[in-house]
Amino acid sequence: MTREQALVLVEQHLHNRNLVKHCLAVEACMREFAAHFGENPETWALAGLLHDLDYEYTIETPAEHTEQTARLLAGQGLDEGIIHAIKAHNLRVEPVSKMDFSLLTIDPASGFIIACALMHPDRKLAGLDLSFMKKRFKEKAFAKGASRQQIEGCARLGMTLDEFLALCLGAMQKISPELGL
Repeated sequence: MTREQALVLVEQHLHNRNLVKHCLAVEACMREFAAHFGENPETWALAGLLHDLDYEYTIETPAEHTEQTARLLAGQGLDEGIIHAIKAHNLRVEPVSKMDFSLLTIDPASGFIIACALMHPDRKLAGLDLSFMKKRFKEKAFAKGASRQQIEGCARLGMTLDEFLALCLGAMQKISPELGL
């Protein structure tokens, strides 16, 4: 599957623009992490782009999230690792690979970084820095939906929180026009 084909699926199944932007942010981060780990950026990026494909269908039944995506993607010629990573980000299967753990940690981190950008005086990703994000990270009430425990799972990737957040931020800054930030 090409990125263009994946984007068509995203447009067909996700109608909330902010959710589409979230998927683009996760895609950018996954691409950056693949390069960091010497893996295939296109494969990892597809996992990021498609990871929430069924979100709008399963919002009332979160335990089913990713199962519909797996069914939608079956037979599409995707690397099985992509489907496994997608299912692992909702803990439907045990995360085992770096791609799995990256998607599991990047998913909430991208939302956290967007929340930081929106709270920053500039309201842009370009103005964000690690110090601002770390301060907000400690605030339990800030971006409550972004699981700190899940983000801190970056240790399983052999990364400090600082390294992890910096790599995510850099990836998202590269596509800031697409994110509107």
